[in-house]
Amino acid sequence: MNPERFSYSSQRLNLNYVRWGDPAKPPLILIHGTRDHARSWDRTAAALIDRYCVYAPDLRGHGDSEWSIGGDYSIIDYALDIHALGDHIGRAPYTVIGHSLGGGVALQYSGAFPEKVSKLVTIEGLGGLGWSAGVRRPAHVRMREWVESMRKLEGRVLRAYPSIDDATSRMVEANSHLSPELARHLTVEGARPAADGNGFTWKFDNFTHAGSPYEFNMEDARDLWNQIRCPIFIIWGEESWGRRFSTLDLSAFHTYRSVRVENAGHWVHHDQFEVFMKLVNEFLSE
Repeated sequence: MNPERFSYSSQRLNLNYVRWGDPAKPPLILIHGTRDHARSWDRTAAALIDRYCVYAPDLRGHGDSEWSIGGDYSIIDYALDIHALGDHIGRAPYTVIGHSLGGGVALQYSGAFPEKVSKLVTIEGLGGLGWSAGVRRPAHVRMREWVESMRKLEGRVLRAYPSIDDATSRMVEANSHLSPELARHLTVEGARPAADGNGFTWKFDNFTHAGSPYEFNMEDARDLWNQIRCPIFIIWGEESWGRRFSTLDLSAFHTYRSVRVENAGHWVHHDQFEVFMKLVNEFLSE
């Protein structure tokens, strides 16, 4: 089922979002992860539109949203964009589900505007761009490394794939749990013809690889987390690299529970979709 497509503005950027379902139903926002796109939520949206009107944005620099002039892709920029989307929709409070970076963005948004979120699911998403769980490095070191990395990104060329099949193979290489059908769908929606007409490139901006010299530290994270008043459900993939965050001290949260899903990597909602939806439905119905 194809969703309706809309746009909104944030920081002078034209950003894309899609909507499934009846606008008279309660609103639910889905936030994708780094170098992903709104249409990666198609199956999740289809499973939720019996109860919700589902909104999924393409974050700045991703999917069909505009790229940020100057390459501003910090987690605070994304959180600002989600706040702008919420104002544009005008139907707060929202149920929010975020994956990876999207989960971190959802936590930032919920901590800054706790009255805007009624329930929150974060999939592998406690961290975010520029987030540091360890000892902070000196500012001059962070600044120098960031400047040098940004200069390198200026010369980075988008990789072109000869065909959609070749791009799909790269998608499967990144996540072996994907079925052939889902891998192709994610590729078709996440790629566009190359500028020179030779092959296909991913839609995301290369500058989304950039971090920030101003690390988001645990002290700031706990302060924001402590402001959240809605129930929180945290989902981890048992086979994911993101498991290293699953042992963090979460005592700053007021009401939360977490679960680790077997035979799932970082993309739990793709890798074990039926299990994921069972868990989410139970949480949303509580």
